[in-house]
Amino acid sequence: MIRALRPRKNSLRRDTAKTLRRCIRLPVAVLAAVLAAAPVSAQAPPARVVSLALCADQMLIALADPRQIASLSYRATDPAMSFYAAEAESYPHAARSAESVIRLRPDLVMVDSATPAATRDLLIRLGYRLADVDPVANIDGAITQIEAIADLLGQHERGAALAQLVASARFQAYDANWGLTAAYVRRRGFVAGETELVSDILRVIGLNNAGDALVGREGGYLTLEQLVAAPPDFLIVPDADPAIVDQGVAFLEHPALIALFPPERRIELPERLTACGGPSLPEAIRLLGSEFRRVRP
Repeated sequence: MIRALRPRKNSLRRDTAKTLRRCIRLPVAVLAAVLAAAPVSAQAPPARVVSLALCADQMLIALADPRQIASLSYRATDPAMSFYAAEAESYPHAARSAESVIRLRPDLVMVDSATPAATRDLLIRLGYRLADVDPVANIDGAITQIEAIADLLGQHERGAALAQLVASARFQAYDANWGLTAAYVRRRGFVAGETELVSDILRVIGLNNAGDALVGREGGYLTLEQLVAAPPDFLIVPDADPAIVDQGVAFLEHPALIALFPPERRIELPERLTACGGPSLPEAIRLLGSEFRRVRP
């Protein structure tokens, strides 16, 4: 979901000075800009938006007018995690700290649960308007979030179109439950639980998430021995042929797992398609459905 965060009612200039001393030291030029900043009307669509969140990056590229995007986050061009990594190169994409936000003088800042508390608190105290883009656990939540962010940006029609695209992808992919299980296992053996969006995507194509039985509803790490002892019907991995760059990736390429899950029992689903519940969802549903048709009995 998305939640708007507003400045507190106490004195802005007194809190500004106190917070600056506590949290961050700003250059003189930036400090002058901070003291000149004023809260923005909550009614007007924002003209300059800065994102500090990976999922907000993708929502902005999909929904905002390009002129509204003052900067995406520094993670926006990461091809492993960002669905719009190539498109993000066309926009400023260095937002990371409170300092970087303040220099851009936005009228809306998009954050998430990974944004440091000190950064969020400082921006709120300085009068900046924040929108908190929380993770979503299912496709219905993703559709609601798309519509909410589009309305916040003053882009209702674009939001309705993207929401319809996601809903159509789910409807077209839906199949009867095959009674088969799959575990989405990422580096170092982290298994997605029921509370992750990928679980709902699995359900759409007729697979049951084995994560609950393996590690619990919230997901978590498991050992190689646990996975071998109670294997699901299919193993879903972010990369079917990864480069072994560290022990985290090597977990998925262990000989025991290669033997237990040959290509006909492995399904590739890149993290850039499942990390966020926005414009990547139709492609995630399409790819997972295609891969399942390839391997299903």
